[in-house]
Amino acid sequence: MQVPIFTVDAFTNRPFCGNPAAVCLLENDLDEDLHQRIATEMNLSETAFIRKLHPTDDFTKSSRFGLRWFTPANEVPLCGHATLASAAVLFHIKKNPNSVLTFVTLSGELKTRQEKDHIVLDLPLYSTYPQELQEVEELIKAATGDMIVQDLRYSPDTKKLLVRLSDAYERSVLEELQVGAQRFLSAEKTGKVKGLILTLKGKPNGKDKGHDFYSRYFAPWYGVLEDPVTGSAHAVLSSYWSVADWERKKCLICNNFHEDVGRGGKRREETVFGIVSRWTGCLS
Repeated sequence: MQVPIFTVDAFTNRPFCGNPAAVCLLENDLDEDLHQRIATEMNLSETAFIRKLHPTDDFTKSSRFGLRWFTPANEVPLCGHATLASAAVLFHIKKNPNSVLTFVTLSGELKTRQEKDHIVLDLPLYSTYPQELQEVEELIKAATGDMIVQDLRYSPDTKKLLVRLSDAYERSVLEELQVGAQRFLSAEKTGKVKGLILTLKGKPNGKDKGHDFYSRYFAPWYGVLEDPVTGSAHAVLSSYWSVADWERKKCLICNNFHEDVGRGGKRREETVFGIVSRWTGCLS
């Protein structure tokens, strides 16, 4: 069976930027092991598999599809940028005319819609809870060294650990931090952490004003040392930052940056996007 595969750069309007995802359109059922083998071969942070829910469904006409995501190492329960990429393939390549597409996933139903020249995705919000430092101290040390940690939270729904650095730090400190994420695998002793978020509060004044927070995301447990722009992490970040500053905000402007060593040489890339109520991401 031939499987059409598309590579889509999400969260950007420039080629070879943003966060790339592979998208596979499955006309028929695929052997279970082939999902992982294809994702490993693609070697992107996520490969999405869109499947028909009924034999009569059509990628050019139907409005509901099944969707799964695989990293090079294993299946994951949620991926934002690969969902945007999947919608882009259906809207723009398959010319699907529906205003809203619904994907049935391990994280429930996710809806995407077109708004002008963007695709908008609604993701759930995931709450975080205080995390004892002693339980994950070795992991925090591996991630931040001797940096001051202001807050430590855990999201049991996503198995992500959120590490908020001291408000005293400037954006450049997080941006330039050298992180050896491969070390996390041996430093994490609890078995409950599958993703680590480093985040920093934005500054109200100065040259970097206008961003509520900054972040970087690491998931070596899923074979992804650092994810360029990640929707699933922002489903946690948006929940945290919307209440972290005393009042729940309806809109957050955030900046996610990462060090990209695999796409055209070593370079640093940043992506700015907004969060409205539930997490909303745009693909240009």
